[in-house]
Formats: sequence, structure tokens, C-alpha cells
Amino acid sequence: MALRPTNPNSPAATDKKAERQAASEDVLLREVDDAVRQDQYANFASTYGKPLIGALVLGLAAFGGYLYWEKQNEADLEARSETLVGALDQVEAGNLDTGSTTLDPLLADKEAGIRTAAKMLKAGIAMEQGKTQQAAALFAAVSADGDAPQVMRDLATIREIAATYDSRKPADVIAKLKPFAVPGHAFFGSAGEMVAMAYLEQGKRAEAGTLFAAIAKDEKVPDGLRSRSRQMAGLLGVDAIEDVDKVLEELAVPGNEAAEAAE
Repeated sequence: MALRPTNPNSPAATDKKAERQAASEDVLLREVDDAVRQDQYANFASTYGKPLIGALVLGLAAFGGYLYWEKQNEADLEARSETLVGALDQVEAGNLDTGSTTLDPLLADKEAGIRTAAKMLKAGIAMEQGKTQQAAALFAAVSADGDAPQVMRDLATIREIAATYDSRKPADVIAKLKPFAVPGHAFFGSAGEMVAMAYLEQGKRAEAGTLFAAIAKDEKVPDGLRSRSRQMAGLLGVDAIEDVDKVLEELAVPGNEAAEAAE
């Protein structure tokens, strides 16, 4: 029995033909898509490849440079710190001139801490050598340095006024130091004593006595300064004694002798 030829126009033949055509188109689309992608990658590499590599190289170079700079900066800071310590060693050994000269390269240091320490130490050496004006100029430079630690600026201001107290008018001393001459301030004792003395020179005995009494009662103030202030307050008619027994103990006066003296 002979087979009947398939009708090319039959529904089954038409479906198979459509499937083969769709598969061919799908393969072609994938090939075109792959080709387009390869062209995009090639164009991107040719257009941006060198700049990206250059940027990467520059980034690595910058990072390496930063590490080198940091290492060099640390080494440089360590060397300058050693110079400061060396100057201190010279001062402790009594070699004031050598110590002062050693500090000279650090007076304009870029680091505020080192610069401030060098100026304060050199000013202290100058005071020890009787070079009052040189010391005052260094103290004034620290006081005016906005990058210096505030506590060092305050201390420099007080030291400057102390160094030049005799040549200043009482009103100037009071104006400069009054912000520090308040209980609770770190430099209350030193600043307060000079302000109180300036009040005395102005004839303001009540203000001076009150300030001396406040210094005498402040337990954070050094004992020597408290004792001196207590005596000054007493001379000015202001009672600066809160605990009589404690004061007698500080003065090492036996209670019986004090009582006999009072009689």
C-alpha cells in the first residue's frame, strides 16, 4: 500500500515550518545580540580603558604617596619632639644658653603644640637669665596664637603680665587678668593676687581685701599663696579665716601658745 504524500499546506506542516522559522530567528537574534555586546565592550575598552587604567595608577600612586608622607611626617615629628626633650635636658643640666639655642628651630614649628612648648620654655629660660623683655615678647606671642591650646594661652598671658607688672598701669593689669581672677579658674591664685595688688595701687582696699580673702579660702590654691593672701586680707581688715584650728596647724603654732598670745 503506497504512502500518501504529505500535503505542504496541511495544518501540521504549517506548524512545523513556523516552529523551525521561529527557532532560526531566535538563534539569529542571540548571535546579533552577542555581536552587539562584543562591539559595546570593545568600544568601551577602547574609549575608557586607558583613562580607567590611568586613574587606577594615579590612585595607587596617591595612596602610596600618602603612606610615605605619613611615615615621613611621623619621623619628622619624632625628631622635633626629641629636639624639645634635648632642650629640656640642657636646661635641667644648667646649660641655659645651649637649651635656649636648641629651641630656636622650633619657635616657628608648624605644629602648634611643639611651637607653644618651645616658646614657653624659651621664655622661662629668658626669665631665669633676667631677660625680661625677651621673655615677655615670647609669652605675648603664645597668648596671641589662635592655634595654641587655650590653657597655654591663658598661662602665657599671666606670665607676660607678671614679667612686666612693674611697668604696667594698675588699670591695664586688672583689664588683662580680671577674667582669670575668679574662683574656679585654673589660674585664679596667680591672676587674683596681681589683680588684688593692682586694686591696692588704685586705693581700692575693700576690693583688694575681698579678693585676697577669696584666694586664702580656696583650697586649690598653693599653700604659700594662700598664707600670703590671708595675711594681706587681715591687714586690710577682711577676715579670711574659716577654720582657725586648721590655720594654726598650717602655721605649726601650738594651741596653748596661740591662746597665751591672744590673752
